[in-house]
Amino acid sequence: MLEVKSVTKKFGGVIANQDVSFTIEENQIVGLIGPNGAGKSTLFNMISSIFPPTTGEIFFLGTRIDQMPAFKVAPLGISRTFQNLQVFKNMTLIENVMVGQHIQTKTSILGAALLLPSSRKEEKVMYEEAMKYLQFVGLDSLYNHKAGSLALGKLRLLELARALATKPKLLLLDEIAAGLNHKETQEMSELIKKVRDTGVTVFVVEHDMDLVMSICDKIIVLDQGMKIAEGTPKEIQTNEAVITAYLGTDIDEEKEEVIGS
Repeated sequence: MLEVKSVTKKFGGVIANQDVSFTIEENQIVGLIGPNGAGKSTLFNMISSIFPPTTGEIFFLGTRIDQMPAFKVAPLGISRTFQNLQVFKNMTLIENVMVGQHIQTKTSILGAALLLPSSRKEEKVMYEEAMKYLQFVGLDSLYNHKAGSLALGKLRLLELARALATKPKLLLLDEIAAGLNHKETQEMSELIKKVRDTGVTVFVVEHDMDLVMSICDKIIVLDQGMKIAEGTPKEIQTNEAVITAYLGTDIDEEKEEVIGS
């Protein structure tokens, strides 16, 4: 589904990613981990076409996307959430999710302005679809509340619902559990697996090692912009390069605690 080939990203003299390559297959949950500053979000930004790589290529379902603008990549089937929440706080929950459906709409600006029958019909369908996504994440009872009134955990769910409303084939989750308590993190883990079970491939950046190790089929590890390991959760837990990257030493004590158990 996704192929990242020898991707390097430089910001002036700073190398954020260097010669990174990997593939993601359909119907997987893949984790991207690494210490702070490892280049994880930069890589996500290139895959979602926030900015292009300096060198290298990125292919999605056989189409090269690394030189495309984001508005052309999204309709191909890539959607994402952000580490720093990007919701419209003055809009209701259902309005936020309906925004995510705009790439499926056909109504013209004039048609919407004149409230033509076709426009009203399409908006009704969007409303009903948005309610389904809110129900999927457990927020349907709050559909008419302003997003700004929600706590962090529910805002994370709202952003997920909006991302799903684009009907992605590949969903990028950038620290979706950041700031959540233990119970909320457990519920998010189950929800991510539920998303995968609907046929959506999931690529997740996350610092919560318990979440990553419990849900991922494969894990890719970055350190200082370079890929240092790739494998199953069990393989990553025992990988000396990964342990060293997290601990900064080869000390045996508490290795498993640092990268999950």
